[in-house]
Amino acid sequence: MSGVDGTGAAGGSSGSVVRRILLGSQLRRLREARGVTREAAGYSIRASESKISRMELGRVSFKARDVEDLLTLYGVTDEAERAALLGLAREANVTGWWHSYGDVLPGWFQTYVGLEGAASSIRAYEVQFVHGLVQTEDYVHAVVTRGQPDASRAEIDRRVALRLERQKLLVSEHGPHFHVVLDEAALHRPYGSRAVMRGQLRHLVEVSEWPTVTLQVMPFSFGGHAGESGAFTLLRFPESDLSDVVYLEQLTSALYLDKPDDVAQYERVMERLHADSLAPEDSRELLAHLLQRL
Repeated sequence: MSGVDGTGAAGGSSGSVVRRILLGSQLRRLREARGVTREAAGYSIRASESKISRMELGRVSFKARDVEDLLTLYGVTDEAERAALLGLAREANVTGWWHSYGDVLPGWFQTYVGLEGAASSIRAYEVQFVHGLVQTEDYVHAVVTRGQPDASRAEIDRRVALRLERQKLLVSEHGPHFHVVLDEAALHRPYGSRAVMRGQLRHLVEVSEWPTVTLQVMPFSFGGHAGESGAFTLLRFPESDLSDVVYLEQLTSALYLDKPDDVAQYERVMERLHADSLAPEDSRELLAHLLQRL
């Protein structure tokens, strides 16, 4: 797992989301191999078909009794195999650090924070604003205030603290490699005062030199480019049996794509963005030039 021990954003609890997804996918494979419908599986644990679907997608916690009953239904009698899957269920129920921010963190985004913390590689394209993992505190405050105009000061402070906690991931001992492509529009769109934007640009110059960060800018001068569908993130994990995930954020929910064909299409777009954007050194020069003009 990526991260350090403790309760920080890169804590080991991030892996609980990945373990939930792994366990869910294994239960799905066992059910399908046995020819059991979701409805029948739900009936066996006194639950609905939709509950089985959520379990198999790794979107809910697991009760040991439910897992035991499902394994029996699926014909899993080997004690070692049962013990391994039940152990995975226990690990999957570890509470993540982000749950303490449940008052300002929607459920659909909790999944992403867990996946982000467990990833070995994060590749992102951002167009609206600077990516959250490399925002300064003042910039975060400006973004949150703009996006939540009716929020109280206390709520704004909580949202800012949450984002800053996530950023600890990039400086953790075993954190992921972060490769971000920022559309030049994100660098020109003001959030906060000129001083806030200057501070943000200086920070981007600094983080672009970190060994775990690759930062590129897609310049206006290139014209139309491969990222026409908007912002997206590609997550890769150290577990070989867990596929890459594409994260697409919406206003009130998010999409998590892991089908090979879907992921492959986004992989191709990301590769084109990497090839067509300014090289990291040239991106740093552009950032420095914009900073001088502010």
